[in-house]
Amino acid sequence: MEIPTKAEIVIIGGGVMGASTAYYLAARGMKNIVLLERGEYFGQGSTGRCAGGVRYQFGTEINIRLSLASLPMLERFKDEIGQDVNYRKCGYLFVFTGEKDINEFQENLKLQNRLGVKTEWLNGDDIRKRLPLMNFKDALAGTFNREDGLADPNSVVMGYISAATRMGVKSFNNMEVIGIRVSGDKVTGVETAHGSIETRLILNAAGPWSAQVGRMAGVHIPVQPIRRQMFTTTPLPSIPPDFPFVIDFSQSLYFHREGEGLLIGMSNRNEAPGFDQSVDEDFELVNLEAAITRMPLVEQAGRASHWAGLYEVTPDSHPIFGRTPVEGFLLVTGFSGHGFMHGPISGRLMAEYILDGRFLSVDVSMLNLARFEGQLNQEYNVV
Repeated sequence: MEIPTKAEIVIIGGGVMGASTAYYLAARGMKNIVLLERGEYFGQGSTGRCAGGVRYQFGTEINIRLSLASLPMLERFKDEIGQDVNYRKCGYLFVFTGEKDINEFQENLKLQNRLGVKTEWLNGDDIRKRLPLMNFKDALAGTFNREDGLADPNSVVMGYISAATRMGVKSFNNMEVIGIRVSGDKVTGVETAHGSIETRLILNAAGPWSAQVGRMAGVHIPVQPIRRQMFTTTPLPSIPPDFPFVIDFSQSLYFHREGEGLLIGMSNRNEAPGFDQSVDEDFELVNLEAAITRMPLVEQAGRASHWAGLYEVTPDSHPIFGRTPVEGFLLVTGFSGHGFMHGPISGRLMAEYILDGRFLSVDVSMLNLARFEGQLNQEYNVV
């Protein structure tokens, strides 16, 4: 496989972050862009293994502002990029069964409303009325936003890859980076099994593997890979077409329509960091039992498919944008399970940072690598 020996920028990681950044750089006229993906296909890491959710409901202003910028980009994706991403607004319904969550989400709701996000507050009876197929006797309250929903991760990634390729971006699969050359405090190149690429600019968009890539450049990146898994059911005809994305927040248990059935997932709070992407069958039984308790109808379905993927988790559950102590080594990583929905705006922001020297569309300057030396602003609304 022949790869270029020189590049203006090398982007490491072919998920939504790398693909969108490559596209927005090329759209603004940057030449000689090289994108390297370690896997056999683009977007089959964290992006391709996520649940596809997109939402405005977050607990910090910066995450809400990222959604306000990014979700409209997904809505007009077909017009801008030429790819249908099957964006459907089914709404997200968070259900709370603990008093602590109620207090936190009441504050979140005020923040969202102040920023123009029209999230509604529901009481327990509202929830039981909206979800007659579910057992939520213990529901105290909830929040619902009808603008939240779902989109297809693979279509988003391949839309960006195809559009970037038409503009001259050179993208390579099965191209694992095995080293980064640094001279003094500046990057000078990337090493792969198929040869070296000389460059003065590297973007680490490697998601769960970004800490490993960082070590190659001598940079510590506080991102840990955490396994998350989900499964889909065979058809359940009684699930209504307008069934929302339901999240039982206290259990980190969620349900949404997938074809004629459901996609169901649950976070394992005892999951140790690691790169294992096999399905933990024992925990899947825990997930299934919790799902049947909440929705007895699930017991009538079979399992259609199941898989696991990796979250790229930072200590404050916020992403990292921008520079590092090594000149020319940049980051866009650490989205803690929310990268897919914020991928479009993140690619545009990195293009702005690289070409204009600052973030213009959304000020994410506070989400830099240096923040981990001080006090952190924790995102509470993480599933």
